[in-house]
Amino acid sequence: MAPEFDCSDSTELLTGMRLARAAIGRGELIVIPTDTVYGVAADAFSPSAVQALLDAKGRGRTSPPPVLVPSVATLDALAENVPAEVRALVEAFWPGGLTVILPARSSLAWDLGETNGTVALRMPANRVALELLEDTGPLAVSSANRTGEPAASTADEAIAALGESIAVYLNDGRVGAEHDGAPDPGSTIVDATGLVRPDGKLRIVRHGVISDQAIIDVVGADRCE
Repeated sequence: MAPEFDCSDSTELLTGMRLARAAIGRGELIVIPTDTVYGVAADAFSPSAVQALLDAKGRGRTSPPPVLVPSVATLDALAENVPAEVRALVEAFWPGGLTVILPARSSLAWDLGETNGTVALRMPANRVALELLEDTGPLAVSSANRTGEPAASTADEAIAALGESIAVYLNDGRVGAEHDGAPDPGSTIVDATGLVRPDGKLRIVRHGVISDQAIIDVVGADRCE
């Protein structure tokens, strides 16, 4: 059985983080907590690790994983163009449940799947995830479940879904929130690639923890489809 570490225990957290960093360095998969759901993570710059992530989820290359980043500064390192509206969005909602799709820097040596030259970026609001990202750099991360199954809000649910395909599980208790007894959805995903054109608009492609209205309030109704 892949090891699981309780992040509420300082000794286990230290050991778990060390082994998680080592696993990422070897191109293996780990499961980490985020503010919305548990995620299965891989080195974003290792094509074989990203493919292993897709295989573990039962997902094809037409569904490339988002990339989690440790800071807003990483946005400029990974995206070719960052419109002013996107800077306003990340100032308002990062760290947190907002994923932004932007044109990826063409100089980056990575293969996330069939991205059509884009990358989906998010800075999560979880202490364990952010500490790990500071050490590893950007990680390709997708919800810790098989495709078509519910996302995992506990480490136990992630273990049941992914089992031995994962090298290390980091357990930070139940993540996300509940409304009316139902789990929150994942992050809100917006496609900001259109904003690089003067007449282009932002498109909300997945409704999530940040409401459509909150996005519109920041960007402006005239800049949203």
